[in-house]
Amino acid sequence: MKKDIEIPKVEGVYVAAVKVFNKDLNVDEWNAYIINDKDIDLEMVLIVSKGLSKDKKTAVMRHKLEKLPAKSFAKIEYLQDEVLALVNTFEVSFFEDNKMFDKSFVFKSNTINEKAYQPIPTMGVQGVLVK
Repeated sequence: MKKDIEIPKVEGVYVAAVKVFNKDLNVDEWNAYIINDKDIDLEMVLIVSKGLSKDKKTAVMRHKLEKLPAKSFAKIEYLQDEVLALVNTFEVSFFEDNKMFDKSFVFKSNTINEKAYQPIPTMGVQGVLVK
């Protein structure tokens, strides 16, 4: 029975933490983004995010995008400096060609920093990427 269940592998979808300049507050801040590097639109994208450590945890945040077009990205949420020391998890579910996909993207504690910069697909910037 379990062997008959097909769990499709998620490819070409990423979560990235990118430091951007907030003109209104005149500060640099970290934001989490979902990236669709595929040539097909994603539909009904659901994202559940949370941060955890041994003795701390954040509130669970839920986000929904009706559609994430091919080769595009969308901001998920602002990441406060205090949560960068936590393990930050983004559970992402979406439909592609009427098939449901699901993947957990995890930033380990203290890995969101400028030393971990790498090129971010589709966005054309540097940041911290989870595949």
